[in-house]
Amino acid sequence: MSEKVVAVVSGGLDSTVLVYHLRDLGLDVSMISFDYGQRHRKELEHAKKTASRFAIEHEIIDLTNVTNLISRSVLTDHSRDVPDGHYAENTMRQTVVPNRNAIMLNIAAGWAITLGATSIATAIHAGDHYIYPDCRPVFQEKLSEMLKVANEGFIDKGFSVRAPFVNSTKGDIVKIGDTLGVEWPETWSCYKGGDIHCGSCGTCFERREAFAEAGVEDPTPYLATPHFDDPR
Repeated sequence: MSEKVVAVVSGGLDSTVLVYHLRDLGLDVSMISFDYGQRHRKELEHAKKTASRFAIEHEIIDLTNVTNLISRSVLTDHSRDVPDGHYAENTMRQTVVPNRNAIMLNIAAGWAITLGATSIATAIHAGDHYIYPDCRPVFQEKLSEMLKVANEGFIDKGFSVRAPFVNSTKGDIVKIGDTLGVEWPETWSCYKGGDIHCGSCGTCFERREAFAEAGVEDPTPYLATPHFDDPR
């Protein structure tokens, strides 16, 4: 019987590649996604496509009742504009949703323990370390420790928080996805949540940059393809 894992999947490029990667390892994957009032909630439709492609059990959790508590982010405060530019630019701090990964992964862990899974999985990666504190290796390590303490006697002794991309660039993730045959049109990145990727927000810039770094053709249509100097 395959080892079971619950993966947090937004419908974005990274988490979609994560699903393909976990399946390639021979794991029994269940998916969990979250509607937290994000303006780009259309990403959830893309998560559904991945779940449907592999006939994966998929739960979408409604967290919109807490949106007003985490609305300082431009992702949940629709009265503010999503900034354009590279993730390394200070303006991208406006996209931080307080405690987002901790909230989602704790819910995922509760479901995983109920299912008898031995791990949860997240697609956090090195490119996010600069802006998002809950995408760093130390967050993964401390969360794993906390879950074991909080669920002692109920959790698998070897339970872990899988973050296979935590020290990888987004370009590395695209390379992995290309090898695994990821259907790129079934992924969504743009934070502005329009019908087409805007091409200029931080996630669009990062997406374009990742395909270029990986040497993989980017099939994504963009409204704009401006150039931003990387200030790092």
